[in-house]
Amino acid sequence: MTEDFLQYLWQHQLLRGPLVTTDGRLVTVERAGELNRDAGPDFTNAIVFIDNIRWAGNIEIHVKASDWKQHHHDSDKAYNTVVLHVVYDHDADISLPNGQPLPTVEIRQFVPESFWQNYQMLVNSMSTNDIACGGRLTDIADFAFNSHLERLAVERLARKTEGVKRLLDESAGSWEQCCYWLMAHYFGGKVNGFAFELLSKATDLRLLARWKDSPQRLEALLMGQAGLLDGLFDDEYPRALQADYEAIRAGAGLTPMAGYLWRSFRLRPSSFPTIRISQFAALLSQSSHLFSTLLECTSVKEIELFFDVEAAPYWTTHYQFDQPAKASPKRLGQSQTELIIINAWLPLLFHYGTTTGQQKYHELALDLLAQLPAENNNIIRRWSAMGRTPTSALQSQAMLELFNEYCTAHRCLACQIGYRIIKAK
Repeated sequence: MTEDFLQYLWQHQLLRGPLVTTDGRLVTVERAGELNRDAGPDFTNAIVFIDNIRWAGNIEIHVKASDWKQHHHDSDKAYNTVVLHVVYDHDADISLPNGQPLPTVEIRQFVPESFWQNYQMLVNSMSTNDIACGGRLTDIADFAFNSHLERLAVERLARKTEGVKRLLDESAGSWEQCCYWLMAHYFGGKVNGFAFELLSKATDLRLLARWKDSPQRLEALLMGQAGLLDGLFDDEYPRALQADYEAIRAGAGLTPMAGYLWRSFRLRPSSFPTIRISQFAALLSQSSHLFSTLLECTSVKEIELFFDVEAAPYWTTHYQFDQPAKASPKRLGQSQTELIIINAWLPLLFHYGTTTGQQKYHELALDLLAQLPAENNNIIRRWSAMGRTPTSALQSQAMLELFNEYCTAHRCLACQIGYRIIKAK
């Protein structure tokens, strides 16, 4: 028996009653209290009746009653607020730090054996499988499983807003600036996301807006600020970009970032920094007001149309300056667009709804997520192999959240799926 498991039973009121104190008084629970993960009693703000006398205070849970002294609660005045001691094994009489006797309930006989066996099954599975409940997933009704995924999708969006908050604080509350930085980061992908974010912060959005009607100068500004226009070039196009950048740089007093920060090793050529920067320039030439434009989109098709951009004509036959390649259009691919929508736009939209108190943007973020196709990666394939294949990005994002934040952390007791499996007969 473990204290975590006993806390779980108390939190969800899964004990088979009626509960009686060790001195024979009937206990009924009006409110189990709030689980406390910090220092102090295990459950706060609880309300219980002991022989029809109403007690409001805290609850402490132990495997053995003697753990009270082992944990030095008998000398900690914070525990004078405890109104009930819930133990699996009453092996000692306990008093509060102020000397008053502490009502105690021994729950050994009230713990359902099947609950403990199911929990042990999950614990034993943890050592061999990241998804401890994998063998029991198909026992969960589709409705219950999918409902939990919807809650996890909200949880994942809310957690992703931490990065949004950081950028919004840096931008002094400017949603347009924050959106620009966020989009730039995800244009860079996993490999060049940090470098792309640095580029966006080194290149003022207002300066880009000034050149939005001149795509070549817009690209020159970004390529130059990226530190990719240093040196001598043979092709006319990079030389033209150099000339445009030097003219803009002289007038604006710009300082480029270090070109060595960009990485191309083991990247697909279509994801090279040069291609992504040119595509980003094409996006900004459509509108420098990224946030305002995207906020008006109510469907994935509208957003995808906005992101349907192509690198400058030079890049049709190049991936790097002065290095000809087989001709192919360099459009921003659908998969990359979907990643930007999922990781950049939807967390920003969700946080905008939170900050402005407009629930409709929460609902829109979830609706857009449901319109997107499910992702296909190693984690999602593991869920599919266990009989749970996502039908949309809302479900695949929820499965990623479930795997990363619950399964790998062995938080079965905090998971609704774990809850259903533990309660199963």
